[in-house]
Amino acid sequence: MTDNRTGKSYDVEIKDGTVKAMDLRQIKTDDEDFGLMTYDPGFTNTASCRSAVTYIDGEKGILEHRGIPIEQLTEHSNFLEVSYLVLHGHLPTQKEYDEWVYDITHHTYVHEMIKRFMDGFRHDANPMGMLLASVGALSTFYPEARDTSDEFQRYVSAVRLIAKMPTLAAFAYRHSLGLPYVYPDNDLTYTGNFLSMLFKMAEPRYEPDPRIEKALDVLFILHADHEQNCSAAAVRVVGSAINDPFTSVAAGVAGLYGPSHGGANVAVLKMLERIKSADNIPDFLQSVKDGNERLMGFGHRVYKNYDPRARIIRGHVDEVLEATGKSSPLLDVAIELEKRALDDEYFTDRKLYPNVDYWSGIIYEAMGIPTDAFTVMFAIGRTPGWTAQWMELMNDEEFRIARPRQIYTGPRQTDYVPMGER
Repeated sequence: MTDNRTGKSYDVEIKDGTVKAMDLRQIKTDDEDFGLMTYDPGFTNTASCRSAVTYIDGEKGILEHRGIPIEQLTEHSNFLEVSYLVLHGHLPTQKEYDEWVYDITHHTYVHEMIKRFMDGFRHDANPMGMLLASVGALSTFYPEARDTSDEFQRYVSAVRLIAKMPTLAAFAYRHSLGLPYVYPDNDLTYTGNFLSMLFKMAEPRYEPDPRIEKALDVLFILHADHEQNCSAAAVRVVGSAINDPFTSVAAGVAGLYGPSHGGANVAVLKMLERIKSADNIPDFLQSVKDGNERLMGFGHRVYKNYDPRARIIRGHVDEVLEATGKSSPLLDVAIELEKRALDDEYFTDRKLYPNVDYWSGIIYEAMGIPTDAFTVMFAIGRTPGWTAQWMELMNDEEFRIARPRQIYTGPRQTDYVPMGER
């Protein structure tokens, strides 16, 4: 590399398609110079870690967990098996799977004080805010998790997070509707039990519709991990202070709370509601081109092709609508909008293809999930990924506390002015 300020040249090693940012510090104008830094708002071209959890090729529309394509996992696996894969790095044997399911199933209950904690929220509290607070509160119920060097504590904390997240999510949902909490039914599957905690009323036992159960399980798999996005990065940054996994995952929930990360499917529904009818789609698309509207659910920071998750979940939309007995006028609008956008070079030239959020909101709405709880559903699916990212960080040979640099743009050497002279 040649410094255009001094004309000096430097050798910088390229490895795995990257250069080490610290190698740039040797590039100085003089001995007093701090050295060169990189400037990358939003970390759009900065690798912060080495990870073996998830591989994405955005140009080709590829998503793999531990090397296994997402298409194979959604077809042949279930969420708990995928959770094991993401955390342990390999698919379980039958014995390992049975033990894993047993451990998850027998950690679904939460301490009774959590109910009182939930009761402290207003009746109209956002379920995601309640989930954020209660996940963070788990660290006070399991103080032993602060021993992050203990392998058993790491494992049992991962189990507790995956097992209890649906319980906390369901409690938040029921609280927001003024309904009594439903305890876990450990005779049901992971996803079936969650549906029971959401929707069980006066019936002796809730029997989930297998079509809805399958669609939700697939959605959980599709959300299991997605590389170094905002929430995963938040987990790693907070975890780098050697925080326990409950506190670190709470940071992930906080990242997901933001509308630019977890709230995209809500924005899709609002867009479809504004369009109202397929007849209005041409005018809407023209408004997008004119810069007056945004095409929500299309495009992705990583994917420059059709999001593979969107293609998978699209196949379950009709089954969920059939199972719930609901018709969705928004579905007709969504289908026609997708068709017209993909036939328009304006959008395809800009690599704007549907992502997973385009269809997931329609499924959640058909299930009866209120829009402010959509992100809660996302958080359940993402929990094994967050936990896997935290565990990988703890085992990283290059582990360091996160501490980004900045470019200071404020004043210097400014004298203090006494109050009476201001």
